[in-house]
Amino acid sequence: MARQYLQFSILAFVAYSLVAPLLKIAMEVIPSTPAVFLSNFVLLVVVGGVLLYRGQSPLPYLRHRYTPHVVALGILLTVGLLTYYRALALGPVSIVVPIYGLFIVVSSVIGIVAFDEALTPRKLAGIFFSVLAIVLISM
Repeated sequence: MARQYLQFSILAFVAYSLVAPLLKIAMEVIPSTPAVFLSNFVLLVVVGGVLLYRGQSPLPYLRHRYTPHVVALGILLTVGLLTYYRALALGPVSIVVPIYGLFIVVSSVIGIVAFDEALTPRKLAGIFFSVLAIVLISM
């Protein structure tokens, strides 16, 4: 149970790995902005179903002290998705996805700096090689 996050991480990785190729196919005909809308409409419907199934509601959190954080991340997510979909519509998956994937490196560094997570030699090497891999793949 303590490492259940690893199972969720692996499932997320597998599912998200299929997003860019499916988007690329769909956006041969569907423009990027409608694609964002349609895919996120599906997201809202499915998440709404999960909330109902779990008997949860977002309403108690509308006045929570961290709600502004969620609103800010919603804005950032919107900008990120709109620009990611547009980049995929215009460019090759093999270049767009690795550059987009730099968010993993930046998020890791923020975790280390802002949340006092341990910076081990292995993590430092991983960050370095991740950047190197992204540079090599996207060139």
